[in-house]
Amino acid sequence: MIESDIREEEYGSYPSPCYVLEERLLRRNLQLISKVADEADVEIILAFKAYALWKTFPIFREYISHTTASSLSEARLAYEEFGTKAHTYSPAYDDDNIDTILSCSSHITFNSLSQFGRYSDKALKAGVSCGLRVNPEYSEIETEIYNPCAPGSRFGILCTDLSDVLPAGVEGFHCHCHCESSAEALEHTLVHLEEKFSKWFRQLKWLNLGGGHLMTRKDYNVDHLISILKGLHQRYPWLRIILEPGSAFAWQTGPLIARVVDIVENKGIRTAILNVSFACHMPDCLEMPYWPAVRGAETLENETSTDGNVYRLGGNSCLSGDFMSSWRFPKPLQIGDYVVLEDMIHYTTVKTNTFNGVSHPAIALRHTDGRIEMLREFSYEDYRNRMD
Repeated sequence: MIESDIREEEYGSYPSPCYVLEERLLRRNLQLISKVADEADVEIILAFKAYALWKTFPIFREYISHTTASSLSEARLAYEEFGTKAHTYSPAYDDDNIDTILSCSSHITFNSLSQFGRYSDKALKAGVSCGLRVNPEYSEIETEIYNPCAPGSRFGILCTDLSDVLPAGVEGFHCHCHCESSAEALEHTLVHLEEKFSKWFRQLKWLNLGGGHLMTRKDYNVDHLISILKGLHQRYPWLRIILEPGSAFAWQTGPLIARVVDIVENKGIRTAILNVSFACHMPDCLEMPYWPAVRGAETLENETSTDGNVYRLGGNSCLSGDFMSSWRFPKPLQIGDYVVLEDMIHYTTVKTNTFNGVSHPAIALRHTDGRIEMLREFSYEDYRNRMD
């Protein structure tokens, strides 16, 4: 069961719908991440691609010092709002954005040797540490859309493409091939990474092991992760080791609180239509797909049973597939009932869209003392101004 300090009687204290980040749960994750960094002697930095609620950065700065960016906007967010320069990686930079990205970055990783050749002189003149993304051709990610090491991947340089001496100015390697993965997956990955690329480690200063290390998940073997990282240090003591998880920071730190606005039935299948959208507000549910936990309900993946209080949950966009099946509730749903979708902070708030002009949920921070701080509420003007 997912922890939460938000009680049913509190739901009405938030705008509807609303993402609610719980400070106590966020700090719990940050404390664990800080412990791993200290005990394993590594740096763990926040990946904005999973979480970028910048008004909460003062909390993060109590535990970590840097962040990772994948675009011009994220690099600026790191420099201007987090207060330190970013570790930046993008599949491709261009002439229009490279100068600003470099001004906001302490480290920059190039996805290809051609990109390195095009922009490394500028980076070195700007005092930015340069790295190459490498592809170990191994990943335990089963969902193809999230697998950066699939055959034909556009991500990273193969070992066969590198000469014995790295190009002048390369100081690091970046490897990313995990997604909500275990410590054991990292252990297996390192076997392949070292087999293919360790011959160049003597020429490097740092090794970035990317994201996807879900160390804040309850069943994650944190002690084993620390042991793996200590072993890596022992083998290559000159390398600075960096991890840049996203989900681990915001894992199970708060729900999306929605309401039932209608109930329809077709061929015996009941659908509770919510004032939120899977397509607009929870896109990974459809892409992965995965079935989010719904507070107080039993998840029945893909079931369309009409027995008991079983409902599809439908979004409020006009995309036909904007629904998921099914959940069994303890009693029949009524219009106006709250439906609380758990663990909806990471990879949701950063991926939302305004398809169909569907209203964006508000975003709130529930402080440890129970005080509610509204971080952002959205209006028609937010939708309109994206189009002007």
